[in-house]
Amino acid sequence: MNIRLRIRLQTTPLQSRQLQALQRVFATACNALAIQARSSGIWSRVALHQLAYHPMRAQFPELGSQMLCNVIYSVSRACKLVYQNPHSPFGLRVRGPQNLPLLQFSDDAPVYFDRHTLNVRDGHASMYSLDGRLRFNLPLAPDDEHRLRHGGIREITLTRDEAGMMLNFLFAHVDAEADTLAPAPASQRR
Repeated sequence: MNIRLRIRLQTTPLQSRQLQALQRVFATACNALAIQARSSGIWSRVALHQLAYHPMRAQFPELGSQMLCNVIYSVSRACKLVYQNPHSPFGLRVRGPQNLPLLQFSDDAPVYFDRHTLNVRDGHASMYSLDGRLRFNLPLAPDDEHRLRHGGIREITLTRDEAGMMLNFLFAHVDAEADTLAPAPASQRR
């Protein structure tokens, strides 16, 4: 099991608009790529990158190269969950390759970040936006700060709800005694 950490961002109205604009463009790029993934039957991350990176880079230059890689990750991940999961009613096993549904990403879909597009250090975050990097104070408990530095981050997403924007971190649990990945109960902090 993985450990989750949620941190609500304390944004200004301008920063909220900038992050929502990033979400919209990210979702638009995901929707464009989802069409290619379904029609080609390619959703492996590496193969999808080889198929679509350069045309998508030309179509969405405002996203930048690394954020476009995160779009590819997002679409690949969603396709695998919907098309390959044996429990999915929309998967290849049930529908066959000719009848797969088209994935649609809404304007408030999660935006995936990585170490190139989001940095957290000493209670501050610096994250990519369409208008340059945005900086935020992050109210972190000492354990959370330690986990962000040494916890084996698997995924980082930006999401929004009626109360605002949140950063969501998914960590692999590290067993300190064995120094290996081990299951741990999920925890959430707000």
